[in-house]
Amino acid sequence: MSESGLIDPFGRRISYLRLSVTDRCDFRCTYCMSEDMVFAPRAQILSLEELYTVADAFIGLGVTRIRITGGEPLVRKNLASLLQRLGSRSELEDLAITTNGSQLHEQAQALRKAGVTRLNVSLDSLKPDRFAELTRRDRLAQVLAGIHAARAAGFVRIKLNSVIQKGRNDDEVVDLVAFAVSHGLDISFIEEMPLGRIDSHDRALTFCSSDEVRALVEARYALSPSDHLTGGPSRYWQVAGSGTRIGFISPHSHNFCGSCNRVRVTAEGKLVLCLGDEGALDLKALLRRHPGDSARLRAALVEALRLKPERHHFRSDEQVQVIRFMSATGG
Repeated sequence: MSESGLIDPFGRRISYLRLSVTDRCDFRCTYCMSEDMVFAPRAQILSLEELYTVADAFIGLGVTRIRITGGEPLVRKNLASLLQRLGSRSELEDLAITTNGSQLHEQAQALRKAGVTRLNVSLDSLKPDRFAELTRRDRLAQVLAGIHAARAAGFVRIKLNSVIQKGRNDDEVVDLVAFAVSHGLDISFIEEMPLGRIDSHDRALTFCSSDEVRALVEARYALSPSDHLTGGPSRYWQVAGSGTRIGFISPHSHNFCGSCNRVRVTAEGKLVLCLGDEGALDLKALLRRHPGDSARLRAALVEALRLKPERHHFRSDEQVQVIRFMSATGG
């Protein structure tokens, strides 16, 4: 098998894998899942060994960045064993985790020791009542304690991820930036994506564009363009007089598909080539039908890249375009 890497039909080289280790989560964020979620049977979830096999195949094909996602990845039992194996791979330039922060107060030190280099922590509100409303869990203090624990563990760059919704938390944009600046954090503001059917709000009415969020920020803070890149879709700005960078992830208003360098593997072993497309390749079936056949797995990945679409077609005025919830896909 050629080791020239993963190239899609549009000449984009795939160097970034988002690997979901579980569809389960201890929160029920209103834009991400329903309160009464039905999770996949555990037998349908890839084992830690299977997850490493998938990651190893991608690394062999040129992937240099892996982000561990979920659900909430830190609820996966024995996750440290997988992280330690990945953290020891010299080919990886970056091993990151996206987390809701609920378990960080207990696990931050172990994550750092395992070789995790970066953390993204979801935080949509600094108001306890609103946080409980958005996540359906009253755990803001626990998340804030986790952020402090991560800083104490030695993580140099911690980034907050905030999904901003008009009329629900857009009045906290400046407060979230102030929190990031005062604690030496970065922050990305994310436009809500139309994934999964929800009943908590009307996405068309609550949609808040990155331009609107940026205007709110610039009413208080001076921003200058930054050339900072993380391999992800954020476009970054530097907050004057601080070390904080602000990113904007704009799948609706400023399509970033032209430079897409990533694919996702769900906890059930589905290779998702585009977040805005229902198509997926069942890697789990291949892994379990041909255990240990790494050449066959790499060949399947190379072949699958031929089907990666040029772009998604998210529109802010539509309720649902992809049926699966974000928690089932992996962030």
